[in-house]
Amino acid sequence: MAHQSLDDLRRVIRRIETRRPPRAAPQPVEEVLGGELIDTGEGQLVVVRREFPLSHRHGRQSLAAVLDAPLELLSVLARMETPLADPRRLLFLDAETTGLAGGTGTYAFLVGAAWLEDDRLVLTQHFMRDFDDEPALLAALRPLIERSDGVVTFNGTTFDLPLLETRFILARRRWPAELPHLDLIKPSRRMWTSCFADCRLATLEREVIGVEREDDVAGGLIPMLYFDFLRSRRAAPLARVLAHNRDDILTLVGLLGWFGGALAAPAELGAAELAGLGRLWEPVDLERSLECYHAALDAGLAGETAQAVRMRLARWEKRRARWETACSLWEAAARDAVFDPRPWEELAKFHEHRRRDFVTARALVDDALGLAEGAGVSSRVREAFSYRRARLSRRLLARG
Repeated sequence: MAHQSLDDLRRVIRRIETRRPPRAAPQPVEEVLGGELIDTGEGQLVVVRREFPLSHRHGRQSLAAVLDAPLELLSVLARMETPLADPRRLLFLDAETTGLAGGTGTYAFLVGAAWLEDDRLVLTQHFMRDFDDEPALLAALRPLIERSDGVVTFNGTTFDLPLLETRFILARRRWPAELPHLDLIKPSRRMWTSCFADCRLATLEREVIGVEREDDVAGGLIPMLYFDFLRSRRAAPLARVLAHNRDDILTLVGLLGWFGGALAAPAELGAAELAGLGRLWEPVDLERSLECYHAALDAGLAGETAQAVRMRLARWEKRRARWETACSLWEAAARDAVFDPRPWEELAKFHEHRRRDFVTARALVDDALGLAEGAGVSSRVREAFSYRRARLSRRLLARG
């Protein structure tokens, strides 16, 4: 009887199984992502390749502008030992990883790379279907790196390149230690630190390049999407990750080109960007830097940025003993709506030590003390002015 019941149960199970349609095999990852499976000699790897004519516009920026990028200037600002010279020999890199903290347990599962080839930009994205694909990914990247004269990244100094170097070393592969690297975050901070709330690539992409991404995936969610893929093998959600990476690289190229356009036609910039251009030139060409600072003020630069530019300009004019210009800048800074003790101190020192005009110097100190009291500045600042006033009073008494 028990044997018959067991046979009945098996028949029921077979009947149910025959009714359930077989589960379709997942579509190959390379087809979902619009790429192909490439044999690198060290395994297979999904590679997605796109080509963009240099006439292509990413937001407001033409890709062709990268040909006029001021590589020598930007190399100096990035403190590169070997300046870059030829934009056609550059490799633009951006990696998406399994974690944002780095370390030996973090993998770069997607590495985008782009370079100029004839009249187009070639952009390839190398995707690991699993961690076992890493040898193939490194094998695909190595010739791209070795044939370039330098790599361009955004914040790659602290993240992308150290991570890739770690992955190469752990895989016992040679990493080109002397690889010239231009990290655009450094000149970008000099250029836009006073223009925007931050200098993240997404901010510069929106405000400078003019790109508003639609249906973009947040960077913090990208590792989770990859781990979901490893569990489910569903590749469709990863299309947004590749689009995110692709836009990052196009913005990187556009940003480098923007610098070339700005240096060629500074008259088209706004006041805040002219001030940024002044900071950009300052370590390299002081005269051009000062011209930009003056142009920024003439263009109506206002607020804290204008005050910083006045004081910066005045410092250089003082060093060059251009006292009339320096005093004009200090006087303008002293009229700022927010009390700043620095121009008052500089004017007092000028009249005391250069002009030997103790009366004017003491009057300036008296005014500064009154403003300092009303502005509620620190006791240290008030004590410094009081000390200077006492000294000037003694000098006036001694003069009789």
